[in-house]
Amino acid sequence: MSTPSPETLERGVRVLNRYGIHARPAALLVKAAAGFPDTDIFIRKGDFAVNAKSIMGLLTLEGHHGLDLVLSASGPRAAEALDALETLFRNKFHEE
Repeated sequence: MSTPSPETLERGVRVLNRYGIHARPAALLVKAAAGFPDTDIFIRKGDFAVNAKSIMGLLTLEGHHGLDLVLSASGPRAAEALDALETLFRNKFHEE
C-alpha cells in the first residue's frame, strides 16, 4: 500500500524591498526554510522553481523589486513554513 502524497499549498508574494533578492534576503529565506526540515519548500518565478533551502538557487531567480513569485510547500508544517517566508517578504527582509 502506498502513502498518499502530501498536499501542496501555494501562496503568492511580491518582492517589496528595493534591491530584491540578493545575498542577504536569500540567506534569510534559507534560514527560515531550514527551520522546517520535514517540509519541502519551493519558490517559483513563472515556470522556474528553486528549492527555498538553496541559497544558490534563490540567487538564480533574479528576484528584483516588484516581482511576483509563488511560494509552495508540502509536508506536515507547510502552512507554517509559508507563513514564515511570507512574513519575510512582507517585512521587506528587514531592509527598510
